[in-house]
Amino acid sequence: MAISITGLEVRYGDAIALADVELQVPAGTSLAVIGPNGSGKSTLLGAIAGITEPSAGTVSVPGTPAALVLQSTEVDRSLPITVRDTVSLARYSTLGLFRRFKAADREAVDRALARMDVGDLAGRQLHDLSGGQRQRALVAQGLAQDSDLLLLDEPVNGLDVVSKAIILAVIDEEVSGGRTVVVTTHNLEDARRCDQVLLLDRSPVAVGTHDEVLTEDHLRQAFGGRFVRVGGELILDDPHHDH
Repeated sequence: MAISITGLEVRYGDAIALADVELQVPAGTSLAVIGPNGSGKSTLLGAIAGITEPSAGTVSVPGTPAALVLQSTEVDRSLPITVRDTVSLARYSTLGLFRRFKAADREAVDRALARMDVGDLAGRQLHDLSGGQRQRALVAQGLAQDSDLLLLDEPVNGLDVVSKAIILAVIDEEVSGGRTVVVTTHNLEDARRCDQVLLLDRSPVAVGTHDEVLTEDHLRQAFGGRFVRVGGELILDDPHHDH
């Protein structure tokens, strides 16, 4: 298993962000985590990445540390950081802050830039990019870490068609290459691309294949009335997200 979670609970003060999470994610597979705003999706990624301390339970992630790509990263416009600098930061998790880059590090950065089609933007300032370009640069940073586990927090939310297609294709490539990918999303179609789906509303509503999880009963339990049926399709109507 790439991820084994038992009895996970996360609290912020007296508020319960996550509770009763039991999850097993086999290596080399993909997991979509879907749920309404405030359901604990980002908190779960933080716990898996080891940056959020569990209040109870255990999270086991054997192998290399997970690469986490956050939903949004604000950059001070006075900070001069290029796209290449941003992607290169991924290598310091194993290299250390004061060691020089080796050929393997430069190759990992170049490969990630090329895969996300931002190689021609390598010298541009990160804060000058469009939203889609910036998100691709941040995903490239995650890829450059060369981790066995990639965690993506709503990586295609509100992006242009080209950026969304590139990111979704790279997710498929990572899984095909034997890596494990966990992606949070509010999009039912994106969730159906994954091997497993976890429907979350602070605690698991259902986990399994998309056919088992994304049923009208389960969605009603998690989202209440915030979805509509159009013909044979269910469409989320969560006011906190773009569609």
